[in-house]
Amino acid sequence: MADRDLNDNQYLQLNSTEVELNNFNHPAWDEPIICRVEVDLPGWVSQLAGNHWEVYGEDEAENCISFTLREKSKSQLTKVAPKLAEVTLYNNGYAVVDVEGKALFDGSLTNGTSDCAHLSYYHADSGEPITLN
Repeated sequence: MADRDLNDNQYLQLNSTEVELNNFNHPAWDEPIICRVEVDLPGWVSQLAGNHWEVYGEDEAENCISFTLREKSKSQLTKVAPKLAEVTLYNNGYAVVDVEGKALFDGSLTNGTSDCAHLSYYHADSGEPITLN
């Protein structure tokens, strides 16, 4: 505090001002917001594991939705079984990607996570889009 070169009254006044600035009334923050996540699943798994993938199954639970993908075969004559992947998207924005039992992604899904994932936010009541800075 000595490096501030302020007496106690000035310091208290500065702290009081800082507290007032941090206590703005933000009524828009009290509104319900919907987050819409769009994910190109085959594209995302291709970025993580290479090759080409296709979605062939899905299973929805109360807090998530899981997709099963399989690697596209370059030739239908190949006798080798295709690799399998599972992508689980949780309602809170968390995602897990496993290929052949190996975790390739385990974390929050955000716009910066992948070029294949896009998040959009909307006011729940009006449906109007929200632009974040």
